[in-house]
Amino acid sequence: MKEKVTATAKVQIYLGEQERKQVLATGCLYRMACNEVSKYLFDSGCMNFYEVNGALYHSLREKYGLKSQMSQSVIKTVIAKYRTVKGNGHGKRLIEFKANRYDLVHGRDWSFTNGRVSINTVKGRVKVPFATQGMEKYLDAPDCKYGTATIVAHRDGKAFLHVPVTLEVEKVDSPSTVVGIDRGIRKLAVAYDGKKTTMYSGNAFKNRRAHFSRLRKELQQRQTPSARRRLKAIGNRENSWMRDVNHCVSKALVESNPGGTLFVLEDLKGIRGATERVRVKDRYVSVSWAYYDLEQKLTYKAALAGQKVVKVDPKYTSQRCPVCGCVDKHSRDKSNHVYKCSHCGYQSNDDRIAAMNLYQLGLEYLKGTEHPVIQSPSGRPGDGGCSQPPCDVTPRPKGRKKVGAQPSVRTTGQSQAHKSSVCG
Repeated sequence: MKEKVTATAKVQIYLGEQERKQVLATGCLYRMACNEVSKYLFDSGCMNFYEVNGALYHSLREKYGLKSQMSQSVIKTVIAKYRTVKGNGHGKRLIEFKANRYDLVHGRDWSFTNGRVSINTVKGRVKVPFATQGMEKYLDAPDCKYGTATIVAHRDGKAFLHVPVTLEVEKVDSPSTVVGIDRGIRKLAVAYDGKKTTMYSGNAFKNRRAHFSRLRKELQQRQTPSARRRLKAIGNRENSWMRDVNHCVSKALVESNPGGTLFVLEDLKGIRGATERVRVKDRYVSVSWAYYDLEQKLTYKAALAGQKVVKVDPKYTSQRCPVCGCVDKHSRDKSNHVYKCSHCGYQSNDDRIAAMNLYQLGLEYLKGTEHPVIQSPSGRPGDGGCSQPPCDVTPRPKGRKKVGAQPSVRTTGQSQAHKSSVCG
């Protein structure tokens, strides 16, 4: 049996001076049209595409000179944005579109033609070369389907086409290996496969986030033309760097485990609302936690490699002892990142404990439990057990580290520990 997997390919396109002006002009008009539709949706509360299209379609074409398909794409873009905001639990607010980008429907607004990419603009179509690096497997795949792409033109002259690519891959029905993965801020990911523990440090992430936060604060306080130019220059550099780190971590997890592996993650839906209630000084680190981006990248990479990702209930995964099954929140020392069971005395790193519990839930999933969950919230010993003998992990000594673009990795076995690095 096969299943469909969708990934987004970031394709760099090479625009000449004339083509760049046409793309920028189209993106500007598209953005203005999106803001007009956004105001209409905010005032009317209407989210039905056909009603909004009947009310605004002709005015968008006449006022902004957009083509037929592009006018409908504007409405779809805005409605999708409002539904996403509502789905994330945020209140009603007017959404503003500021980025110079626009959506292109495959076959109508864009296509690959004779080694070039054809792109629609308000002044007609342009055909420009593009970078094929990373696209070879998609261009040659017979069952590959492209979706609605987004063209993004940056101020530094570079332009990219973000292309959703859908492939059919073999569905993993009977995984042979289980890996529990605990995601966090101090440790981007901690993976446990029943024998060894691999830790991907998040110290570089925290330091880099703090650097960008201080830099923005200083530039905003200066209120000078050069400071404003500097703020624009750093742009999305922080998010791009974090996405690259998540690519490295997800790639390392997939490549370090065989085909047929079942990755078990916590279902963190709704966690963003909880992190927004932390102390002000810690709020930026919490709300900028890119846990979902890592989940998305791991999901599609695993599917392409013949692996599978499942999400389980996160309750008590950091409070349950994986040896005796005792659930006690006081066993975890968050400040020192140590878990010591109040019943049997088993001690280890607290993030590793969560990964071990996720590993146990993965085993329950393989037995046929569709939504496994830890069922012992009483604080008394449960009936769960661990087939592995205790293998304590001594937390690393704290200290300053250089900020790098790659996360560090620590793999701990039952009798030895060594350090390695992640390749991009």
